[in-house]
Amino acid sequence: MRKFLVLALAAILAVSCTAPSTESGYKIVNGRIICQVPSRDEGQKDMLKFAAPALDTVRVGFVGLGMRGPDAVYRFTYIPGVKIVALCDIEPDRVASTQDFLTKKGWPEAAEYSGSDGWKALCERNDIDLVYICTDWIHHVPIANYAMECGKHVAIEVPAANTLDEIWSLVNTSEKTRKHCMMLENCVYDFFELTTLNMARQGLFGEILHVEGAYIHNLEPYWNEYWNNWRMDFNSKNRGDVYPTHGFGPACQLLDIHRKDMLKTLVAVDTKSTRGEDFANGDHTVTMLRTANGKTIQIQHDVTSWRPYSRMYQLTGTNGFANKYPVEGYSFRSQGKHEFLGEKELEAVMETYKHPFTKELEVKAKEVGGHGGMDFIMDYRLVYCLRHGLPLDMDVYDLAEWCSVGPLSSLSITNGNIPVEVPDFTRGSANL
Repeated sequence: MRKFLVLALAAILAVSCTAPSTESGYKIVNGRIICQVPSRDEGQKDMLKFAAPALDTVRVGFVGLGMRGPDAVYRFTYIPGVKIVALCDIEPDRVASTQDFLTKKGWPEAAEYSGSDGWKALCERNDIDLVYICTDWIHHVPIANYAMECGKHVAIEVPAANTLDEIWSLVNTSEKTRKHCMMLENCVYDFFELTTLNMARQGLFGEILHVEGAYIHNLEPYWNEYWNNWRMDFNSKNRGDVYPTHGFGPACQLLDIHRKDMLKTLVAVDTKSTRGEDFANGDHTVTMLRTANGKTIQIQHDVTSWRPYSRMYQLTGTNGFANKYPVEGYSFRSQGKHEFLGEKELEAVMETYKHPFTKELEVKAKEVGGHGGMDFIMDYRLVYCLRHGLPLDMDVYDLAEWCSVGPLSSLSITNGNIPVEVPDFTRGSANL
């Protein structure tokens, strides 16, 4: 790994003389890939710190009731100020099953939609404020764009978008319609991540220089659980880190990306695929990024290797270190020795710096569940912000930056692992 870090950072600094590419969307200049940044259309305005008018009740329509959708419906029945208006899935039996759950819980019957275009009728209703999208990846963007064009806020499962064109379309539609477009990145609401973020914002780690994240999860036992085997199919046709946001989102929050710092350069490498020459994605992908303020981020993706689950989640600061996998721990310069805090010290620190979200919602979140409770905190915060007219914890530019690792890592890998300039999805509005 150390060898890769050296090579990656060297590549970031390298300058060569490569002719501009003839492919649309980007060009290669002096050994670096530069992606086109579309201009903002007249009338569009950035969504930085955007807050929509407060809603007394958040009326929700759910699209996609396969693996994650029913769990989301279940969690929303525990959130105050919510009305579940409509349910949609391509398979009508899934809609019926979720409807049956609502009925048994004593909730009013929701409108039912199914078939390949049922989501359009749901989005066109005038009694929905939020469309919550849990479909397969390739349907996220068309549904989200249509919903915003119909005047709805949208929340989209991860990854919200898979190509730069898709990412820009979501940014443009959100800016044009003045509707929230949030990605449902639950891992930023996990308890250790929230506590560490709170500690970082209070300066316990000093200046944070390097952060790491990953999605290392052997999916071999689960491939057949995906409708039409869509997730395996996606990996077989696409190269790069196709599922970056669980590791990348928390890392970007630690560095205040597009708030106090900006992503600048990305380099990626991958291993060969052991599934055969026709399988596009390598077994293991590593991506390195450097920010405008000279910080680095490392992200890994591996859904093939037989190894324990890990999102890594590490930070290195001038005065401290944090690590989640395989063991949760902190180490601080003030200790005077390079080792983790003891068990009692760790418990005391985590209690002292417990994030306000956790203090308020921890008991209820663990009761309701959803990946240990972080899903509930995510949904609760989304509804809370909509009901109180607050900016969301994650805006459309977070969505864009976190999803962009997918197509940008692919560009780097397929062009000989050369550096890629990360587009400024705020188009200069962040003004850092």
